[in-house]
Amino acid sequence: MSLRKDVSLDELARVGNVAQFVSFSPDANRPRQEFCRVAGFDANHRFPSLADALRSLIEQSPDGTINLRSFTPDSPRSRDFHYGLSDLTKAEALVRSMSAEGLFVIANETVDVSDGGVSGVIQGGVAEFAPDDTPRCVEKGGTSSLPLDWALALIETVYGIPVETVDAGRGRLEFSIHPKPRGWRRTHTLMWEYEGSDSAPAMAAVKWPNRFSRLIGDKTFGLLIAHAMGLPVPRTTCISRRIAPFTFGEATSSKEVWTRTCPREQEPGRFTTIKGWLDPFRLLNAEDPSGEAISAVLSQAAVPATFAGAAITDARGEVVVEGAAGEGDRFMLGQKVPERLPQSVVGDVEAIYHRTKERLGPVRFEWVHDGKRVWIVQLHKGATDSAASTLVPGEADRWETFDVSSGLEELRNLLHRLPSGVGVRIRGEVGLTSHVADLLRKHRRPARLTETSAA
Repeated sequence: MSLRKDVSLDELARVGNVAQFVSFSPDANRPRQEFCRVAGFDANHRFPSLADALRSLIEQSPDGTINLRSFTPDSPRSRDFHYGLSDLTKAEALVRSMSAEGLFVIANETVDVSDGGVSGVIQGGVAEFAPDDTPRCVEKGGTSSLPLDWALALIETVYGIPVETVDAGRGRLEFSIHPKPRGWRRTHTLMWEYEGSDSAPAMAAVKWPNRFSRLIGDKTFGLLIAHAMGLPVPRTTCISRRIAPFTFGEATSSKEVWTRTCPREQEPGRFTTIKGWLDPFRLLNAEDPSGEAISAVLSQAAVPATFAGAAITDARGEVVVEGAAGEGDRFMLGQKVPERLPQSVVGDVEAIYHRTKERLGPVRFEWVHDGKRVWIVQLHKGATDSAASTLVPGEADRWETFDVSSGLEELRNLLHRLPSGVGVRIRGEVGLTSHVADLLRKHRRPARLTETSAA
């Protein structure tokens, strides 16, 4: 494709959807129209005047506003950019001014980047994207980076719509996804720019939390990754604050459900998880009225549990599998000690662990075994520093003893009020994979099990 942005847009518009636009080449007296895609008009319709073109574009824009961006053919990166213009006289004057400076100008419909959708780039078999931003989000931190097939499956699951793009190959395609139809063809995918490239295929840097995982919640994102990998995930419906409800996963043999709050980032054991249905909006209002901590509520099909627990990558890089008979909520809260698991259960969990680690690197996950197979009910990425009697490595000036029978919330309160330099000794039996251990690791507070606990 040409280096000229307007030529590239015209070529993209022949095969897919683009934001409505009209482009102009520079002229000291009268900007010349080059290409256009405006709803209600044929492709590259010739408007009688600059004012007629801009007026039609403003009238057909769903938000009633347009953007202006300028560039030169020898340097296609944008120069002057003007956002959200509704005044026809002002827009016309700006186009004439930039054209007189020898700049090409593209006028396009304003597209709301905060509509709950995402924008990003596809290149070399990788898709990177984020909400509340333009495709240039990839130049900032916190974008979600996934293999292209995972990204397309995840986006289709979340938004219920396929991603309609051209095959970028090794080239670079800027795109955006929108809950409401946009652009000249009135579909949900917009293609913004394509640049050819001979660079080698990229490698996705799969990690979270990221900006998209915070939009839908940490648990939701982890489960979607597990689902994209083909791992068994119980059928889950996500009721999000900003996106229409969506469902993924497999049916279980139970008719019961678990209601799980889904924080923006992992908050071990802090918010509600309860068996049975709760009003998700009442729950959100009760536990996070400001909307700053919880992104969504999950309704997840229950798994008839013979055993449940968690698996982590420890400080030596090895898998640790812990659990107990029955449902795993009391074990995860540190209210039930790890039990000796049947070797068949351990083997099934380890098989899932190694399969997941092969694609993601070190991982942590919560699991439920129904007597036939393992189900993933939470998935997180990364190893831990825990090993044997050391939950969090490090030395301390002094140590505070905490009894696990006091409960997870009391531990949370203790960690917030302890001054720096103070470590925590845990009295009582608790698993390396429990929320108690997770909370200590999250706070990076040196923590050890007492000799009685470690025995």
